[in-house]
Amino acid sequence: MPEVEPQVGIVLVSHSVLLADGAADLAAQVSGGTVTVAAAGGTDDGGLGTSAAKVERAVRRADGGAGVLVLADLGSAVLTVRALLGDLPDVTVALADAPFVEGAVAATVTAAGGADLTAVAKAAEEAWHARKL
Repeated sequence: MPEVEPQVGIVLVSHSVLLADGAADLAAQVSGGTVTVAAAGGTDDGGLGTSAAKVERAVRRADGGAGVLVLADLGSAVLTVRALLGDLPDVTVALADAPFVEGAVAATVTAAGGADLTAVAKAAEEAWHARKL
């Protein structure tokens, strides 16, 4: 059986379950389904907001041995992620300052190419410069 190479995983944290799930589906499809993209959207009871428990589960699910990049949709989601980071000493996690959808796609495609966590984060953050028009 061939050995699986460690790979960077992606976690998308949104106040909305639908937004997180939709962005994760898009990013996973664009990368050919080779990267674990986990969504952590909404509160534990299904409302709008964020859940530290959902984020932690998503980080653990996305951990492919090379670290996990987290992208958040709004400021309070960033606060939830930052508060959680100290509670995950066994996983290398980076939080990207990136546009949610474009950053997720750029990060996932870069991770699919075998890049390390630093390069994946840089790709996500460079998505701020992606012009649509």
